[in-house]
Amino acid sequence: MADRDNTSDDLRTPKNKYTMKVSVSFKNAIQSYLEQRAEYDELFAHSYRNPLKNIEDCITYILNYVQKSGCNGFDDDEIFGQAVHYYDEADIEIGKPIDCKVVINHHVELTEEEKAQARRDAVKRAEDEAYAKLKQQREKATAKRTATIQQPQPSLFDF
Repeated sequence: MADRDNTSDDLRTPKNKYTMKVSVSFKNAIQSYLEQRAEYDELFAHSYRNPLKNIEDCITYILNYVQKSGCNGFDDDEIFGQAVHYYDEADIEIGKPIDCKVVINHHVELTEEEKAQARRDAVKRAEDEAYAKLKQQREKATAKRTATIQQPQPSLFDF
């Protein structure tokens, strides 16, 4: 089995002839959850320190679980639950590494100052867009008037 390497930037399982690479943020989210869980759950901490288990195989197990389900979206708790399940089970079939893209929903908390700045930026952007639209309409109208003025009117006497 591959050694646990919690500092790796990509997921590659050296024991398999297949390689797998998923987003670092997905790996970090799973790993962070597991480490926090191990801090307050002593029973899980024992399973988590098992030298035969590693984060790469955990990710592979989760991806195979997702693929078998046929669903495209999951709640965080369901995915974290599968990660805990991987570490709790002594003999679990991991599956083959899967090359795929994993999307994580990031939740960002903004301070009141950042929210106010974002509002000011949005209002400024909306004003600039409205001004540009009015300016463009005015330029079109002026160009249309100029085009009609510059066209010579045919004269009945020119024939």
